[in-house]
Amino acid sequence: MSRKTTELQSILEEELKRLSAKLGLNLDLKVVWMPDKTASISGEVKDGSIYIYEADGEKAIQTLKHELIDYLITSRIVKPLVNLLNLLIKAREAEIYKEKEKLVEIFSKII
Repeated sequence: MSRKTTELQSILEEELKRLSAKLGLNLDLKVVWMPDKTASISGEVKDGSIYIYEADGEKAIQTLKHELIDYLITSRIVKPLVNLLNLLIKAREAEIYKEKEKLVEIFSKII
């Protein structure tokens, strides 16, 4: 690992700690800097790590901030809402199926 790679990795780790402290969060997230100029995305969160693909230091830090905010919104707002909607759908599924079967019986007797 080159010195520049080690330095930027350390900077990103410190920035993640700083952001977590500033936001008052105790996150179980790691940051991994994997510069890739051919990547179609700047970064992503997967398997408990924020992967940063930007080679430029400033862009890498900005990507870290972006991915952290995206992760927080997704994990605390979007996923719980999706789970709630799925529970509501599941709860109504049996009722809807019964109603459909009643209609099928009625129509099959008519025709």
